[in-house]
Amino acid sequence: MILHLKQVLTPAELSSIHEVLRGAEWQAGRDSAGAQAASIKNNEQLSHQSGPMIDIRQRVLAALDRHPEFFSATLPRRVFPPRVNRYGGESNFFGNHVDNAIRFAPDTGLRVRTDISCTLFLAEPSAYEGGELIFQESNTQRHVKLPAGDAIIYPGTTLHRVAPVTRGYRLACFFWVESMVRENDRRQLLFELDRSIVRLREAYGDNEHSVALTGTYHNLLRQWCDT
Repeated sequence: MILHLKQVLTPAELSSIHEVLRGAEWQAGRDSAGAQAASIKNNEQLSHQSGPMIDIRQRVLAALDRHPEFFSATLPRRVFPPRVNRYGGESNFFGNHVDNAIRFAPDTGLRVRTDISCTLFLAEPSAYEGGELIFQESNTQRHVKLPAGDAIIYPGTTLHRVAPVTRGYRLACFFWVESMVRENDRRQLLFELDRSIVRLREAYGDNEHSVALTGTYHNLLRQWCDT
């Protein structure tokens, strides 16, 4: 399931994040890549434990906690601490790759199975040219370039790349989620059922049918969930 999450960050939060990023020190993104990815990864990142990164990480995690579709779609068990990258100038692309199955945070020892990948856009599309997140889907490609504050989530198994940025800077926050429900098709089914229940309750209020469907949702979650 590839899903667009709207308005994860508010305009005020985005403004604060951009203020934090002013004067931040960037390092080569390939320094944190594996041997294979290092040959195709050409961007910049904030140091994992730098002051600006810690500040932004806390803001992003708080925003995710309040976003109902994020929880419904990912059913998070663990979230790898968010990081921030920048594409532009001579460091402006990331070639085709599939994210590592396990991510390790050396400062905390946290290991996260990357069931779901997420990119949260921090720069408006008008601020840069190129920089689309491109998914390879069978024989077609899907190009994604979202408004600042919006996010895209997608299975960690997805082949994807970032197109070269030819003007300006593409800023984004990225992280991975280990879900309580490991299988993508089951997560999608639960998400669709949950959203349908929400819409039914909004339209008609609670009744015996919405209660029964809610019970079905939780019974499926009980069978498939690993906490």
